[in-house]
Amino acid sequence: MRITQLTIAFGGAVGSYQSKCTSSTSISKDTNMPAIQIPDIVDYTDPVAVCNAADLKENEMKQVDFDEDTRVLLVKQNGRLQAVGAKCTHYGAPLNTGALGQGRVRCPWHGACFDLETGDIEDFPGLDSLPCFNVEVSSEGMVMLRAKRSDLAKSKRVKNMVARKPEDQRCFIVVGGGPSGAVCVETLRQEGFTGRLILVSRENYLPYDRIKISKAMNLDIEQLRFRDEEFYKQHDIEVWLGVGASKLDTAQKELHCTNGYVVKYDKIYIATGCSSFKPPIPGVNLNNVKTIRELDDTKSIIAAVTEETRVVCLGASFIALEAAAALVSKVASVTVVGRDKVPLKAAFGEQIGQRVAQLFEDNKVTMRMESGITEIIGDDDGKVVEVQLADESRIPCDLLILGTGSTLNTQFLAKSGVRINRNGSVDVTDFLESNVPDVYVGGDIANAHIHGLAHDRVNIGHYQLAQYHGRIAAINMCGSVKKLEAVPFFFTMIFGKGFRYAGHGSYKEVIIDGSLEDLKFVAYFVNEADTVTAVASVGRDPIVAQFSELISQGKCLGRGHIENVENREAWTAKLLEPLPLVR
Repeated sequence: MRITQLTIAFGGAVGSYQSKCTSSTSISKDTNMPAIQIPDIVDYTDPVAVCNAADLKENEMKQVDFDEDTRVLLVKQNGRLQAVGAKCTHYGAPLNTGALGQGRVRCPWHGACFDLETGDIEDFPGLDSLPCFNVEVSSEGMVMLRAKRSDLAKSKRVKNMVARKPEDQRCFIVVGGGPSGAVCVETLRQEGFTGRLILVSRENYLPYDRIKISKAMNLDIEQLRFRDEEFYKQHDIEVWLGVGASKLDTAQKELHCTNGYVVKYDKIYIATGCSSFKPPIPGVNLNNVKTIRELDDTKSIIAAVTEETRVVCLGASFIALEAAAALVSKVASVTVVGRDKVPLKAAFGEQIGQRVAQLFEDNKVTMRMESGITEIIGDDDGKVVEVQLADESRIPCDLLILGTGSTLNTQFLAKSGVRINRNGSVDVTDFLESNVPDVYVGGDIANAHIHGLAHDRVNIGHYQLAQYHGRIAAINMCGSVKKLEAVPFFFTMIFGKGFRYAGHGSYKEVIIDGSLEDLKFVAYFVNEADTVTAVASVGRDPIVAQFSELISQGKCLGRGHIENVENREAWTAKLLEPLPLVR
């Protein structure tokens, strides 16, 4: 078959995929072009026919088979065909069912975003980027794909990372081994930082997927961690496990650590996250009173659980509800004690909260709402045996799990010169720098601007946002200029139902499209100005990802866009409209 047009990929800048198609040339196979102008062509497979070019309409996504093991996402946009891996690198969602934006695709499940030109991950969750494919069109109009041979064995890839250079005497420190710190250290190497790089982690584990620990509870570190020890060694990232930060001296540019070391830094990123809050309830320090924040917490809970265990979860927060759902099939009973009338009222409103309560009751979880625990009663061995509720009734309890909020881990910043707010958060610029030069702050402890209607800084403890902060901070630490443009995106899985939520802001009304009873609905949160501040859904992907993409483009959604009951989703066409001009 004679190939009449070929898109060739030339090497990109540091941190980008070697095969990204930033410079493409249409050439004839009949020409006598020197081989040097077709770089690394031996690294690619022969062309494989996947479909007819006429099969794709403008702004259409199509999943095609490259071979029996490799799926590819083919996209036609602005008259051009582009091809990347078909599965989200986070949990494997099919991207052809996701949200197509201008030059990028967003995961339908959890909102991770990938550039169609490079395959690079731009928003999170996840760490890895998509493989890219070279696109050719034959004289017969067939779409022919070439794959990089090294990518065929896997559906994800790590962006190029530079090696450390001994002559580079700079030292960058990342404090916090959570999702934000994990992304930051990788991005620093991807963005060209060749100096000494230290990751300081208070836990004794390499960075891992924290969102799973309250949902599954039975996973070990090998199933949870992002990278193995060899990865960090290979890229000259020093990982100090079991080490915390005790003091920051910004005048001397020194970090004092709990292992006794004092390290000089040139730039530092602080993402120390939260610790679980234990309310001052009598008996709160009894044995078998647990919190859930880290892997060791869940290990401790699983060790305390038998088929006879009677579990009480205090708090109707996401983490307490996830724990209740994870344990109810493993123990004798689970009771959730919550302060509000319904669970998740602050996030989802009363209607959805009531349906969530019903979901738990249908799955044999007892809900004691508009209540609280006034006393935790123990036996002679110091173990909890009962809890007393606000109405003075008592219920048996062998294991009490506290989902009662958290405190920000910024105490070590006292007297550092970094300004700390009353709640422990730190105000940052749109480039994640604190009031002290060369000190960057992100993740749960950052009080930062977000994309959307919130004009003031906000302090949001979302996993996706923490990872995004790590990337933006690293880019700016390396001397580039990258502004925060993230839309908060939250997700959870409860009794097999996937809850999604994107956006932020107050609301006066919740407009439900679909069936709450069937748990297949979209909820639009509308404020006093008739603007949609957030969208939530269950069983209606990719609508929340589409809203997230819309807001990230600088567009907004109003009541008028969703008033047509026959087609409330007509607004999604706005995703592919030209981006607004900004002066």
